[in-house]
Order: sequence, then C-alpha cells, then structure tokens
Amino acid sequence: MSFSSHAAAQIPEGANTAKSIESIERVVTTGSRIANSTSNSGYVVSSVSSDDISFVSPSHIQEVLNFIAGAGVQRGNGQEYLPALRSPVLTGAGACGGILAAEDNIPLRAAGFCNINELFEAHGEMAERIEVLKGPASPLYGSNAIHGVINVITPDVTQDTALYGIDYGSYGYSRLKLRQGKDFGNSGVGINASITRDGGYRDEESVDQEKVNLRHRYEVDNLKVTSGLTYTHLDQETAGYITGFESYKDEDIAQGNDNPEAFRKAKSLRVWSKVDVALSGANALSVTPYFRDQSMEFRMHFLPGTPLEQNDQEGFGVLSQYHHVVNNTLSIDAGLDAEYTRGSLVQSQDSETVGSAFLVETVPVGLHYDYQVDATLYAPFIALNWQQAAWAVSLGGRYEFMDYDYTNNMISGRTRDDGTECGFGGCRYARPESGTNDYSNFSPKLSVSFQCSETTLWYAGLSRGYRAPQATELYRLQRSQQIADLDSVTATNVEVGVKGQHKVFSYVVSAYSLTKDNVIYRDSDFFNVSNGETWHRGVELTFNYQISQGLNFAFAGSYAKHTYEHSELLGEVDIKGNDIDTAPNLTFNARLGYSFTQNTQAEIEWQHVDEYYTDAENLNEYEGHDLLNLRASWAISPEVSVYARVNNLLDTAYAERADYTTFTADRYFPGRPRNVMFSVDYQY
Repeated sequence: MSFSSHAAAQIPEGANTAKSIESIERVVTTGSRIANSTSNSGYVVSSVSSDDISFVSPSHIQEVLNFIAGAGVQRGNGQEYLPALRSPVLTGAGACGGILAAEDNIPLRAAGFCNINELFEAHGEMAERIEVLKGPASPLYGSNAIHGVINVITPDVTQDTALYGIDYGSYGYSRLKLRQGKDFGNSGVGINASITRDGGYRDEESVDQEKVNLRHRYEVDNLKVTSGLTYTHLDQETAGYITGFESYKDEDIAQGNDNPEAFRKAKSLRVWSKVDVALSGANALSVTPYFRDQSMEFRMHFLPGTPLEQNDQEGFGVLSQYHHVVNNTLSIDAGLDAEYTRGSLVQSQDSETVGSAFLVETVPVGLHYDYQVDATLYAPFIALNWQQAAWAVSLGGRYEFMDYDYTNNMISGRTRDDGTECGFGGCRYARPESGTNDYSNFSPKLSVSFQCSETTLWYAGLSRGYRAPQATELYRLQRSQQIADLDSVTATNVEVGVKGQHKVFSYVVSAYSLTKDNVIYRDSDFFNVSNGETWHRGVELTFNYQISQGLNFAFAGSYAKHTYEHSELLGEVDIKGNDIDTAPNLTFNARLGYSFTQNTQAEIEWQHVDEYYTDAENLNEYEGHDLLNLRASWAISPEVSVYARVNNLLDTAYAERADYTTFTADRYFPGRPRNVMFSVDYQY
C-alpha cells in the first residue's frame, strides 16, 4: 500500500518526448504524502503534464483526461459531466462514490457527500499536472476510491514565477489566466487564478466561472509548512437533454434547449496546511489539517416538476502519515485520518408538475426533502514495505469507521409537506424518520514488483476497496421505502502489468479484473437496495514512441468488458450477463505530433469511442464516434507563446452522452460542432 513508487519504476523525462512520457508515469504525490519516499506502491499512476494542459488549454477537464487509458468522461452541458475510470460511465445518486476526486491529495468532498460533477471545484485548467490512480485505492484514500482517484495538483507558486495569458474561442469563449509567485528564500507566496466566460453553442446556455489558488511556504531546519487555499465559483445557465433517436444529427434540435429554466450555481472553499517534518534516520512525518465549505443550488431539469435542489456542507479533517525506516530493506508507513462534516439538503418545487395525471398528483408543489446529516469518520492505516535488489513488496490495510447522524426537518413519510396524502398510493418522495447509521470497513492491499532489467518492470497487485452509502442513498428515498438498509459497496481487484522505458519508446500494459458486491442501485420498485453485483475486466495500453527527432506518437487505449452479475427482471429481460449501459468496450486516444523547429510544433489527435448500449436490457444503443482535433504552438520568444486549436476538425455530429429511459426514450447531450481557440501566454 505504500505511498510512493518503486524508484526504478519511474520513467525519466526525455527531450522532445517529455510531455508524452510523463503522461505514462510520474508518481510524485498521489502515491504518497511523504515527499521523496521510494517504497513500492503497486498502484498504476498516470499523469497529464503541465505541458499537455497548456497545449490543450481545456475548457473542460474531459479534454485532457482522454489522454489516460481507461478513463472516460462524458460531458453534460457547461461544466457538468459523468465519469468513468475502469468502469462504465457512473450514474445515479451515489455514483460519484465510485471515483474519488481530489485536489492536492485532499478529497474535494467529504466521503458521504460526493457530487457527480465535483471536479469542476478543482483548478484543472491551470494545474501543474493531473494524476490518475487506477484501481481500488481505499487503503490510502478510504471510502469512494473504488475505481481509482483523479487528483489535480496545483502549481507551487511559492517560487519565482509569473504567467499571464488569455484564451479566446468560438461561441463567446474567453479565459484570463494569472500566475504569480515570489520566493523569499526560506519562505514564499503566490497566486494561481483564472476567469472563464463561455457563451455556449446551445440556446440560452452559458458558463461564468472563477477559480483561485493561494499558497504559502515556510521552511526552517527539518520543518516545512506549506499552506493553501482554493476558492471556486460557478454560475451556469444549463441546457438539458435533447430527445428523439439520433436527434443530435439534426443541427436545429442539437442547438435547441427545452430547459431554459435550468441553472447551476456553486461555491467551494478549501483551506489546508501541510506540515512535513524530516526526522532522524530518514524517518518522516506529514500532517495535513484542512477545512471545507461548499454550497450549490441547481434546477433539476431531468426530473418531473423540475425541482430546485439546495445543498451545502462544511467540515474539517486531518490526513497524517509517519514513515519509519527499520533497515535498508524494510520500512513502515502508518497514519490516522479523521474528518467531521455537517451537510444539509433541501429539495423543493415551486410550480405544478406538467405531465400525466399520475405525475401531477404524485409530484406536488412544496418541499420534498429537508434534512441535515452530521458525519464523523476516522481511519487508521499501516503498511509494511520490503525492498531488496530487484524485488519490492508492500502489504498493508486501512480500517475506516463512518457514522451518520441524520435529522429530518420535515414530516416523515411520503406525504405533501403539509401532511396531506397524494393520490395514486402516495407521493413520489419519501422521508425516513431521524436516526443514525454507521459503517465499518477494512481494505487490505498486497503489491509485488520485479525489476527484471534496467528497462522493464513487472508488477502485480491484489486489493480490496469500498465505499459507504452516500447520504442521498440513505435518506433521499422514494415511493413506499421508509428505511434504506444498505451495506457498503466492496470491490476486489486483481491486476498484473509491465512497464518499459527504452531509448525511443516507453509503454505500460495492464490487465485487471475487478468484481463489485453490494452494489447500490434503484430497483424497479424505486427502492434503494444494495444487492447488485458487477464485473469489470480489461486490458490497457499506454505507448509513446519518438519516431524521429521531430516526430512523436502517443497512444492510450483500453479494451474492457463491464457486466451485470446479479439477476433482475426489467420488463421481460433478466439483465444478468448483460453489458452495463454506457460502457463502450473500446476507447482510445492517439496523438501524432511534429516539431517543425525547436519553437514550433503541431499535433493531431484522434479520439475514438466505441458503440455502447444505453439501457440495462441491451435493447438500445449509441453508435459511437470518432473525433479529430488539431493543435499548434509557436514560442515567439522565451517568454511569449501563442497557441491555435481546432476542435472537432471534421465537424462531426455526435453525442457527448447518450442514454435511454422509459419516460423519454433516446436522449442526448449533443457535442459541439467544429470550434476554434487561440491563446497567448507570457511567462517567465
């Protein structure tokens, strides 16, 4: 379980291939809280570099996560998305619990209060890098890290640095960028900020977003204290789904917006201070206290009656790790993580539901939910790391206890907010009585690596991950369900792989098999239950080849199979053995780059998404798509660089997201037509 990588496994950076090679393997922080630890992790950690982020200048984090084999993000509208990481695209109330999102190693949300769109609260647009840890990472990160971790690392602006930039593109897109840092020797301070405006392709959509990172550093003797603050603000006018089979191919329909009332407003604040102490004998201690404060309100345009949700949470916690060196071959990592969070949620409807008599009667005007949850978490962990010659072995585990104290601020049951009954058997939304729930989980991890030559390392791992039920799964019930008797979702993963670094090419090949038990889903009676089983297996390849001095090729692809392993009748179809919906088998990203001169380069990118089923019955599907993007950069001087990008070069009509429901049939979030962006950056 350690918390870093076998030193020999790290792939060095090369001249013109540096940004491509770095996207294979650059284990710096995600694998460890202790700087410069060299014990083995057994985690597959990929990284998108700052060079790639600057070259792409992503308007959405999806654009650079495409560079990671096994990662897939389906954009909604604006900054919204649904994620996948060695998984189908995750949907549903607690789907966000499958992948942990973090910034600077601190989870963006508390373990029981995740949000499916939470990565827009990280500063990925101006990150130093984005690290992706694949497979169960619960031994280090705890609940929610079942399929992996996406960790946005912000730049160290406590050194002498400066960047001023502007992006300008199609559909009223613009972004101002600022990075300024000052080094005072044993201390430093700096800012990293961006302001984004996006008029949007579709009718009555727009995004206004501001993000800022502040950082301070102080060092003396064997003590280093690094403190940071992140503030983000999003004001988004949201366009909803379009409906009708392959409606995304009709330009007028794709550009339209049947939900002009939809919006999303969100604020987030995180403050942290990381204390690193270098002790005698290469021992080290790291302690990071942190504070979060977040709020969001949005119109739920995808539900009958388009209710308004308002949620907020605030809390504090601490991450810690002690690294003890026993001898030249053995070390121990141990720590205790703890967290307290108070979260609340209000869902209300201000106008009559439009639709059938059943919907009008069962989805009433007024309050639907109003509750508060106080959550307490503590988690000790320990790992033994042994390394000798070419072999490295790590064995460890984490115990986690989570307690929810739930308070219902309304009348319990499935009535209207004034206590009157709805017709047709009762109201759609049900509120359980106030009460408590607690969950205990243990996650072990074993990893082994063997450096068989200077250029090749083999590795294998066995791990178990988990996630406790989210607060929304426990307390946001429907129909006649009054108690959600849910277990924690568990995942068992077996993985083998090989990494290689040669003179002109590098590669990582991974094969994995992950089985999930107690999967939480909403059954045909609209009850939240935890008796699902799924199986996820696949092969991933990341390959980088310096074809010639100026020509390089980068590839990241995955072939995977994701299936239901439990029996459930949907209509007349038993879904056991079916492909999970929204789970393309083959996805890949290929980039061919050419450096015309030392200061001028261009790259063409091919993004492929295979066809996939859009329902669990496997009766409806999306045909998939292929997109080409073109980019170029020119360093006019050591300080000034200009960039040009053409996204969707062939003006392909496609869907960012496709699904199927019994209420709307086929529905889509259409992709943007061909669009351009130009950037100018000044940095020194």
